[in-house]
Amino acid sequence: MRKINEECGIFGIISPEPLQAAGYAASAMLALQHRGQEGAGIATFYSDDTLICHKNVGLVNDVFRDFLRHVPCTNVAVGHVRYSTTGNNTVENTQPIETVHSRLTCALAHNGNITNAAELRGQMVNRGGKVFHTTNDTEIINMLLIDEMIKCRNLEQATFNVMNILEGAFSLVIATPDKIVAARDKCGFRPLCMGKLGKATVFASESCAFDCIGADFVRDIEPGELISIDRSGKEKILKQKDTSCRGLCVFEMIYIARSDSFIDGLSVYNARLEMGRMLARQKPTKADFVCGVPDSGLDAALGYSLESGIPFAPAFVKNRYMGRSFIEPSQQVRERTVNAKLNPLRAQIEGKSIILVDDSIVRGTTSERMIKPLRDMGVKEVHLRISSPPFKHPCYFGTDIDSAENLIANHMTVDEICQKIGADSLEYLDMDNLTEIGAKKGIKFCTGCFTGKYPIEVSGGDKHKFDDN
Repeated sequence: MRKINEECGIFGIISPEPLQAAGYAASAMLALQHRGQEGAGIATFYSDDTLICHKNVGLVNDVFRDFLRHVPCTNVAVGHVRYSTTGNNTVENTQPIETVHSRLTCALAHNGNITNAAELRGQMVNRGGKVFHTTNDTEIINMLLIDEMIKCRNLEQATFNVMNILEGAFSLVIATPDKIVAARDKCGFRPLCMGKLGKATVFASESCAFDCIGADFVRDIEPGELISIDRSGKEKILKQKDTSCRGLCVFEMIYIARSDSFIDGLSVYNARLEMGRMLARQKPTKADFVCGVPDSGLDAALGYSLESGIPFAPAFVKNRYMGRSFIEPSQQVRERTVNAKLNPLRAQIEGKSIILVDDSIVRGTTSERMIKPLRDMGVKEVHLRISSPPFKHPCYFGTDIDSAENLIANHMTVDEICQKIGADSLEYLDMDNLTEIGAKKGIKFCTGCFTGKYPIEVSGGDKHKFDDN
């Protein structure tokens, strides 16, 4: 069995009165489409408490177009968009995961990666003879939830018990016919927030989903916190005692999250602007224009321009019908996506010196394939600026950072990388500058993919923890 790591988007809604819950979920998942493009699913409950779940591989608009025409108004719905970094992209691995059991009928959506999943799966198979139908971590959570419901017969306590068993990253939304439970791991690796839509309560991976459906942001779910909301709006909160291992995934701010989202009180847009400003201060460089790589480099490029005073201009025309190349499932597909997605704007760059801002360099092949067409179109100089430090370590918590041996920064110096990808100069964002952005809002980032120091111990790799300072 090949392990599945996921970077996904989740949503839940519960209302005291029936409404187009599935429709709101679909609209929210469309706003979260950037978090996963391989599959999507929505689960809801009919008036007789029958669980209905529709999911398939593909994009939100394609998966739900016919389904939404036939779904009545309901009180509860949960949605998911999926991105698998390894393994098969199948309907079986698409979420939400449904459970119909004498103790529990629910639909569960999960964002993150459970680092002790293999150990837990082995224990359940060997001890209890359980049969798994998927290769994702989420089914393990469902199995644990059933076991705990048999013991305590209380969904909130059962979920809380499961939270204390799981290790790693998990933001969860669990829907039953009469309530929704939302939970976030004690380190807060993955974002999760709560909002209000009239009398309804909503949960989502990012606040941009609330803007899309006209909901008001209420607050972020805190690390180690569980919130339960029933149909009447009654709220129950449980909190884990030890949440000292704080570590919001820094790549949420660099690349994953949408610019119009707020995470743990920090504007993603403002964070990226500040990354660009810091890059400009780190290594001032003369050029005719500052250009960003669409779309993840645009905000940082604008920040660089504002700080340096160099005009901001486009270097590429983007094919808007292409997806995000970073989250394609294979390197070969990523490279094809880059080639089809971005075309240099000759009229803007020919004969010019440009500062090109991008979010990251992982393997180096994408940057090389991006710079060569600029050269072919007659650009004079390309000074590449990266709004993150060099990747040197894998991610164990749900972001598709390659194994250490495949990361170019582990084999080449900055000057060697610069030469290989064909740039005139190359500068990465300094680690201290990056962490300072979060520190201003009291946020501690997980920077393990850059430093090898993780908020918690992980099996099968480096077992470092954050420095105290």
